[in-house]
Amino acid sequence: MSEDSLKAVRDRIDAIDDALLKLMNERAEAAAEVAAVKQAMGEVGDFYRPAREVEVLRRIRDANAGPLADADVTRLFREIMSACLALQRPLRVAFLGPEGTFTQEAALKHFGHAIRSLALEGIDGVFREVEAGSAEYGVVPVENSTEGMVTHTLDRLLSSPLQIVGEVELPIVQNLASHAEDLTTITTVYSHQQGLAQCRLWIDRQLPNAERVAVSSTAEAARLASTQPGAAAIASDAAAQRYELPVRQPSIQDGAANNTRFLVLVKESPEPTGEDKTSVVVARDDRPGGLAGLLAPLARYGINMTRLESRPSPEGMWAYVFFIDLLGHADDPELKRALGEMEQLASLLKILGAYPRSVV
Repeated sequence: MSEDSLKAVRDRIDAIDDALLKLMNERAEAAAEVAAVKQAMGEVGDFYRPAREVEVLRRIRDANAGPLADADVTRLFREIMSACLALQRPLRVAFLGPEGTFTQEAALKHFGHAIRSLALEGIDGVFREVEAGSAEYGVVPVENSTEGMVTHTLDRLLSSPLQIVGEVELPIVQNLASHAEDLTTITTVYSHQQGLAQCRLWIDRQLPNAERVAVSSTAEAARLASTQPGAAAIASDAAAQRYELPVRQPSIQDGAANNTRFLVLVKESPEPTGEDKTSVVVARDDRPGGLAGLLAPLARYGINMTRLESRPSPEGMWAYVFFIDLLGHADDPELKRALGEMEQLASLLKILGAYPRSVV
């Protein structure tokens, strides 16, 4: 390619960038008009509407002809919507801290970077912050593809009035980060209990004599390891970078497909979108065939169950509650009838949330 040809292409890119900038600002002005109309209609609070955002992202994804991947296109548009929304007021989003955790990464993936993120210690802290109204939304981990359910989150869902308003799936890459250049000098490995479990086999092979210490998060592990000679952390790239801890061994998780699912919490569920999921918790008196009978209405109405998880009930020994994910919105006629029949059979039925399925 000649210099003249290269300049022509670059000039075209500059013109496209100028047009993109103009259109993004026009979109921001239109979003501000929407907010003004809502205020005139008496709406108060935040103007974030999960159902509307999902509608936009699905439309953009379906219209995408490439060469950009669907995931890249939806990520770019989510950031544009996040920035436009922040012109009114940034959303306050609580997450399991400190800064640099996978949960923060999930929050940013779901809401974009133009939010006011609140790093809290412990899953309980996230629930309390949203329940008190100090944050509009909360993000907590609920399931890992390698280690299963996060039981503390399930237990809090059972007792909390909060509703699930969204879900985020995040591929989890665990790294060994340390100031120690020689792995044989590492005597202590810090991580969240899930991080230690996800890398158990690697640690057995590479650091069999190191003490394994579970802490509140992978980011806290990176902070601790950054201050101690002979210490290492199993943590994300973001956590290692935040605490200036060199990554010595990348991607050490035992499973190639290591994903964690996170839940977005709020006080009220969104309206149906046509591609939704409903999460419920149910219980029934302990009797032969009790669970099968409880689930029978789902089969009768053709409802697809995507997850079933049992947990000991706080009500007594050897009693269990069941967390169930169902395709469809709780207000969909068939699912609504099925849940109504289940409620007649159950000693407990609580809808934890009806929410849009994740776009990517």
